[in-house]
Amino acid sequence: MSFAKFLGSTGVGRAFRTGLAAMAAFSLAGGALAADKVEELKIDYAYYNPVSLVLKDKGWLEQELAKDGIKVRWVQSLGSNKALEFLNAKGLDFGSSAGAAALLARINGNPVKSVYVYSKPEWTALVTQSGSAIQKVTDLKGKRIAATRGTDPHIFLIRTLAENGLTEKDVKVVLLQHQDGRLALAKGDVDAWAGLDPLMAQAELDDGARIFYRNAEINTWGVLNTREDFAKDHPELVTKVIQAYEKARAFVIANPGELKKIITEQAKLNDAVAARQLERTDLSTAAIGPRQQKTIEGAGIALQQAGVVPADVNVPEVAAALVDASFVSKLGVK
Repeated sequence: MSFAKFLGSTGVGRAFRTGLAAMAAFSLAGGALAADKVEELKIDYAYYNPVSLVLKDKGWLEQELAKDGIKVRWVQSLGSNKALEFLNAKGLDFGSSAGAAALLARINGNPVKSVYVYSKPEWTALVTQSGSAIQKVTDLKGKRIAATRGTDPHIFLIRTLAENGLTEKDVKVVLLQHQDGRLALAKGDVDAWAGLDPLMAQAELDDGARIFYRNAEINTWGVLNTREDFAKDHPELVTKVIQAYEKARAFVIANPGELKKIITEQAKLNDAVAARQLERTDLSTAAIGPRQQKTIEGAGIALQQAGVVPADVNVPEVAAALVDASFVSKLGVK
């Protein structure tokens, strides 16, 4: 009997074949794991997220991830909408947005998870030109207002209109990215703008624009988001990113002058504009949890009442699925 026939006709042969199959499966699994290894982490920086600018400037994340052979690629986000779009397309692994914007993204099928708070800002308000007759929200009826869809300023505008007996149908919302909204207001192409810092501070100090409506309570938290699958597959990287953010946040709290310097250099702002932005930015809290979830949920319910979010959406359930406090809890982030 040949060796081949021996293998095919005995229990030993069957065991051998089973072993080969197991080895093949292990090899394939190993290949899949190797393919799944993160070689480059893609993270955003944004002028509305001061801590990200410091982290990018100092290179602390690069230093930490180099130990694992992982490179870092920084991608600029021009607004919450862009950060969330990039996350959904896997052009980013971590993106900065407003909490309410992240909620809307998740409602619309973008599987994001908010894992950290980078600021509690008053970064949006309603702005008009210095000589405008607009003094109050009801004066906006029939007027042209610039806003960036899917961002906190746009959500702020919708909520503010609703609270004053108006809807988007009572005004003309001109959809522009934040920088273009500021320029449109300066040129008189729109009557008002749902502003975002630091561009809003620039509009005030450089263009003479005037804030005519503020409501800090409906500005939602600045949150750091990742994708649901990334958080599940790479929890150790989520932890390392949060640790790096915490290092940067501790630095800026201890060195406010250095923070202002980095903002002015990276965002190309003057000292007065950077100072105005920082006056409206609270960096004392980084933990995400029930408090943030409640604020985000409140924004979603207000948008649902305004007809922006479909009536059949369970907003509290989506907000609970969005907010993931497990990483900050394990790290003891306050």
